[in-house]
Amino acid sequence: MTVLTTSSMMQTVLLALLPGLLCSSYFFGAGVFINVLVCVTAALAAEAGILTIRKMDLRPLRDGSAVLTGLLLGLALPPALPIWMAVLGSSFAIIFGKQLFGGLGQNPFNPAMVGYAAMIVSFPLAMSTWPDLLGVDGTTAATPLDIFRFRGAATIEELWISANGFAQVAGVGWQWINLAYLLPGLALIYLKVARWQAAASMLISITILAIVFYDNGSSQSLGSPLFHLFSGGTMLAAFFVVTDPVTAPGSDIGLYVYGAGIGLITFVIRSVGAYPDGFAFAVLIMNALTPLIDQLRLRTT
Repeated sequence: MTVLTTSSMMQTVLLALLPGLLCSSYFFGAGVFINVLVCVTAALAAEAGILTIRKMDLRPLRDGSAVLTGLLLGLALPPALPIWMAVLGSSFAIIFGKQLFGGLGQNPFNPAMVGYAAMIVSFPLAMSTWPDLLGVDGTTAATPLDIFRFRGAATIEELWISANGFAQVAGVGWQWINLAYLLPGLALIYLKVARWQAAASMLISITILAIVFYDNGSSQSLGSPLFHLFSGGTMLAAFFVVTDPVTAPGSDIGLYVYGAGIGLITFVIRSVGAYPDGFAFAVLIMNALTPLIDQLRLRTT
């Protein structure tokens, strides 16, 4: 049985993110590549700077973890975001989400989600502004999740008509972007690079909640299961963030609880919150509860 090193695992995950990067770039333009390049560069620079200050060897730069943090953050950012904000967010992710706790393997919170959450709180307008994929070139608009949440008294069918069919599954482009993360994510699980329990539990949790609160598309509906599964950052979070072995529980039962909690919190924030998506806050909250989940698991054995 081949044992994967940290570096080889990181490289495999980075390769698995390429289809999502290419798909996002197709729909949203070169801004996606710019975000990723800026975030990866800033993450490497921040890590090198902190290691130098701590008088440590720079070899950890080669393990790919800083690159992965920058890539995940860059993929989650609006493509028109000012470069300085991306630099600030990526640096914050490395410094306060990783190095402050001692480096890779010692961080209790997912660094990319630390950076994303800090940015969404600090720059809510800029972080909520995306290119309009409804057919108006050069304009910006809210994401399908925002359009759905603030649709007023319109039914889903009325919203679909008024928004030129945005609700085809999950919004123009978004369903394909999520699919571009889903398929490579399944490949990571097949290759045993990632564990499946937390991702599956998260997606099942979201699906059950969406079924319960769908009510056939009335003005009070919270969205169909397909809408929630293939809109926003659902698949990116499920297969590339929730599966992070460092910040997740160690037991199978713990992973089920962890993933279900992320799905529940994500759905609640999407439904009644003011942020464009809820997965970053959901992940961070469940990261904080991971030691408790592990301890409770130990008490049952």
